[in-house]
Amino acid sequence: MPSTKRILGIDYGSRRIGISISDPLNIIARAIKVIPNSPQVIAQIKRLVEEFDVEKIVVGMPLTLRGNKGAKAKEVEQFIRLLENEFHLDIIRYDERFTTHTAKQTLRDMGVQKKQRRNKGTLDEIAAALILQGYLDSKSKKHAQQYR
Repeated sequence: MPSTKRILGIDYGSRRIGISISDPLNIIARAIKVIPNSPQVIAQIKRLVEEFDVEKIVVGMPLTLRGNKGAKAKEVEQFIRLLENEFHLDIIRYDERFTTHTAKQTLRDMGVQKKQRRNKGTLDEIAAALILQGYLDSKSKKHAQQYR
C-alpha cells in the first residue's frame, strides 16, 4: 500500500518562504502559502509538518548556471541546518534553477494580470510547488526505470 505521508516543499527567501505540499500519494505538488522569514518560521513549519503528516522536506537549492553553490546557497544551507536540528525527517536539497522564471511564465500562460504576476508572494508559492513537483517527477522517473 502506498504511503499516505506527504512531502513539504520549500522555496527559501530572505524575506519570504514559499510552501507547497504533495498529495498523499506523492504524485502532485500544490502551492499552499507564503510565510514571512521571521524568528517564528520554524514554529510555523512545524505546524504544517504536523497538520499534513509530513515525512520529508524538499528545499530548493539555488545553484549557479554551472551547478555550483553561490552566496545564496550558503544562506539556504544555514536554514536547512535549522530544519535538521528541529525535525527528525529527511531534508532533501533540490536544484531550483529557473523555478522563478518558470513561475512567471506559468502565470503569464494562465492569463494572470501583470500586476498580480509581479506579486512576489505568488511567485514564491508557485516556485515552491515547482521545486516539489520536480522532485516528485524525478522520483517517479527513477521508479519507472527500475521496471523496464
